[in-house]
Amino acid sequence: MTTLDDRRIPDATLETTRLRVVLLLDVLEGREDRFLEAYEEIRHQVAGVPGHVSDQLCQSLGNSSQWLITSEWESSEPFLAWVESAAHREMVEPLHGCVRDTTSLRFVIARETPDPLAPPRPERHVVHPERPAARTRPAKAAGTPRAAKPAGTPRAAAHDPLPAPPLCSGGIVRHAITFTVKPGSEPAVAEILAGYRSPQARVDATTQLRRTSLFLHGNRVVRAVEVTGDLGNALRHVAAQPEVRAVEEAINPYLEEARDLTDGASARAFFARAALPAVGHVAGPAETGQDDGVTRRAYFYPVKAGRGEAAARLLAELDAAAAADPTRRLVGSTVFHRDDVLVRVVDLAEPRGKAPARERAEAMPAELKKLLDLGKRHDPSGAAELSYGVPAMDLITDRRSQAV
Repeated sequence: MTTLDDRRIPDATLETTRLRVVLLLDVLEGREDRFLEAYEEIRHQVAGVPGHVSDQLCQSLGNSSQWLITSEWESSEPFLAWVESAAHREMVEPLHGCVRDTTSLRFVIARETPDPLAPPRPERHVVHPERPAARTRPAKAAGTPRAAKPAGTPRAAAHDPLPAPPLCSGGIVRHAITFTVKPGSEPAVAEILAGYRSPQARVDATTQLRRTSLFLHGNRVVRAVEVTGDLGNALRHVAAQPEVRAVEEAINPYLEEARDLTDGASARAFFARAALPAVGHVAGPAETGQDDGVTRRAYFYPVKAGRGEAAARLLAELDAAAAADPTRRLVGSTVFHRDDVLVRVVDLAEPRGKAPARERAEAMPAELKKLLDLGKRHDPSGAAELSYGVPAMDLITDRRSQAV
């Protein structure tokens, strides 16, 4: 694991006897902080184990519950001696209550780039005869720090469809994308999006599409997806399906912001703009993943500029209280938020297709009202139970895959 000093790898480790150990972990929901605390303590202890060189802790970009620890050792002998010792068992004990499953793989390092045994390559300075030589910049003074990105800033987030690991709750990864269409085109877009043939659910040995729900609010489309496994693999799988590509091409003329999904850079930029991450999920006692007796609705909350995070947090608190109340019908809810776009998808215990129960509509909580920009067109008469004062979005389609 990461050492406490900047020790150099001794020459003896530059042979192919060096060992790389890969440990895959599935962290239990709600145990992430405990897991990180345990790792932080362990990494300082293992740094002093003879033969240990370094390690890294990584989190999956496609599933926030999946983690990876890679460590490097001078050879297999010191690692095996340590891993079979009582000291090792005592050291890793705090991790046992944090993880659901682990897989350990061990590899001897055969090649690496750059090759540590190769002599350094001389610098090449090429001057083109047709161009003047570039002016040399003055060298930085020794010890001058480089400008660093602010802490927590995602790398290339503006063009990364998944700039951070997506929320995983109950073994299900949830994510949404949103985009706007030209006003007046909503009926045509809804017809296109409702009529496509569902893609194959199985992505690979560990990833499967579970559910896709599309909603419309004014001219804004929201597509919420649920997968098991790796979200990135699922999104790439869906994008490659002919039936999905045909639908995406069909709605292109109606989009407010043009895109070209045949161009890799343009496609990545679009999905980065359209990303609407799940920021919270609340499961009621009846959340079983089954259709029967459950209907899905979505709500759009017009938040004031800069108040989206506070509103998302409040909605999660309200849903947590509703889930704990046996008289409420909340099966599960997910809050999606980015910038000033805030959407909440709710599953309620009632037969699918039943009209919202207006007689049980509740007033908008005063704390939430302070965070929203309702405007003159807001009509509270369309609100229903657990909508928290806003009308439901129009459902375009809601599809679930069969378990395979």
